[in-house]
Amino acid sequence: MKKAPLMVALLAVSACGAQGVLSQAAIDQALGQGTDPELIYVVDLPGYELQEQSVGAVGEEGFGGFYVSPDGKQVQLRVDRGAFDDAVCRERPVTDAEPVDAPVRCTPDEVGWYREAAGRHEYVAVKGDAFLLLAGKVTDVNRETLKTAVASARQAAVTASPSPWRSPVERGDLPTTGDGAPNNEVGPGG
Repeated sequence: MKKAPLMVALLAVSACGAQGVLSQAAIDQALGQGTDPELIYVVDLPGYELQEQSVGAVGEEGFGGFYVSPDGKQVQLRVDRGAFDDAVCRERPVTDAEPVDAPVRCTPDEVGWYREAAGRHEYVAVKGDAFLLLAGKVTDVNRETLKTAVASARQAAVTASPSPWRSPVERGDLPTTGDGAPNNEVGPGG
């Protein structure tokens, strides 16, 4: 009988790990769009699964993606560099809130900041010189789930792999003067 609690614990740990996994293809997709590898995070969000096709760059070097439930509810993850404090919490619009200037209710706690406006809410936590934000409709995800997920956010294991989008191809056939179009003049014989 002592094995049952251990087995349940192992299943819970393995289920959490599987939920917050990001494939190398999704990582390459984000890196190719200019995401800083240090800003690629994942969260464990029970009842939601990361939609890897949504993964990509946010702003100059940030990272983002959507977690979706089987019934279509969405939670957005965004990670970007920058400061976040009580003043920013009150001034910055809540993600996707309409109208944009809707009053923001801001509540700081030990994890970060809970923010709510116009039927949407989000949790923001600071990690080093970056901030992580989990946002969704109030009817799609509850406050405690957002808080727990953002508190458990962790960097994805990013392995350096060559990305075709990272470095431009040296063509060598473009002229150094003019409009940059190649010379396509027709010579003798065609």
